[in-house]
Amino acid sequence: MGKGGVAGRIGRIAGDNGPERVLIAASFVNRVGNGLFNAASALYFTLVVGLPAVQVGAALTIAGVIGLCAGIPGGHLADRRGGRAIMMLALTVQAVSMAALVLVESWAALTVIATVDQIAAAVGGAAWGVLVVRVGGERPALFRARLRTFVNLGVILGTVGAGLALAANTRSAYVTLILGNAASFALCAVLLLLLPRYPILPAPPHQRRWLVFGDRPFLAFTALYGAMGLQYPVVSLLLPIWISEHTEAPRWTVAALFAVNSLFCVLMQTRIGSRIETPHDGGRAFRTAGLLFLVSCPVMALAAYTPVWAAVGLVLAAIFVHSLGEVWESSACFALGFGLAPDHAQGQYQGVLGLGFSAGQALAPAILTTVVLGLGTAGWMLLAVFFAALGAVGPSLARWGMRTRPQPGVVAEVAG
Repeated sequence: MGKGGVAGRIGRIAGDNGPERVLIAASFVNRVGNGLFNAASALYFTLVVGLPAVQVGAALTIAGVIGLCAGIPGGHLADRRGGRAIMMLALTVQAVSMAALVLVESWAALTVIATVDQIAAAVGGAAWGVLVVRVGGERPALFRARLRTFVNLGVILGTVGAGLALAANTRSAYVTLILGNAASFALCAVLLLLLPRYPILPAPPHQRRWLVFGDRPFLAFTALYGAMGLQYPVVSLLLPIWISEHTEAPRWTVAALFAVNSLFCVLMQTRIGSRIETPHDGGRAFRTAGLLFLVSCPVMALAAYTPVWAAVGLVLAAIFVHSLGEVWESSACFALGFGLAPDHAQGQYQGVLGLGFSAGQALAPAILTTVVLGLGTAGWMLLAVFFAALGAVGPSLARWGMRTRPQPGVVAEVAG
């Protein structure tokens, strides 16, 4: 296929809606920067700055925990002041804080700057949810699927760039990565200026300010979302350790599984995600994801009991199935996470959802490395059943959520 053909295909995936293309471009730029930074940040602070790994881990943990608390109030602020304005403010703060990391020489400075960055990231994440709903228009599922396709592509490209810097292994190379990420935040904020000023959606009269905390179906979904999120570090953390310590597969298999996972998600997200539009669709997709993880996890475990050629084949087959589950799971969470949230309170709802996901990701390394690796094959089987059980709750949770949403006629009557 020629360049025109490739460009045409990319254009079709991005869509022909101006605001959609702007938000896709902004998210893509932002994730390229994230890919540049995430792959090399820990090495910079340990090898170049000279901080002990324990101190780096402690600083990032403190920053992450404090940042968790900012998403909900930040999302509420985005509901009341506009998602674009709050997200641009958050991106500007992140650009400055990221650039300031090149000046870090102590644990205290790293902790303070990383905390500011994580607070802004949490606020920006919730505001991003507000913008996604407003920009998505009449086909939000299709837009979200396209958006995630380019987000994944951006991470891939950024990670490739980080790999080049890691190969150079010089201070200037690492500094370039950090400043490149800072520039991506600044450029993302500038791109958001091209979005229209969406009017603030007023809340219905006499409605409680923190509506989300009384929404039991949504809080239950948040817990499920955080728990199912363990599937992400299965690929990034658990499987690489399993391959290196328990299988005969060569080390290059780890790189291959990342490539297969990323490429598959880029190719299939729009195809699958565009069909999952309503919360009911999301509930069924959540169940499908759980069943796919039920298949992938035992296959990963089985690789420990086969010769090298079979181990490689099993790992790649497992990551293929797991990646398919990841696409179904992310699409389900988009449909439920946005579909159950009222339009005028998307920010605070996305803030709660982000808190649930981040809490799950924070607990995941300890759970996966102690329980699953500690139990070996039995741990993989337990993890597979855990994912399937979570997925099985999806359809009933979607029905519960829709039963408790205000009906259109009731909303119109109250508004009138």
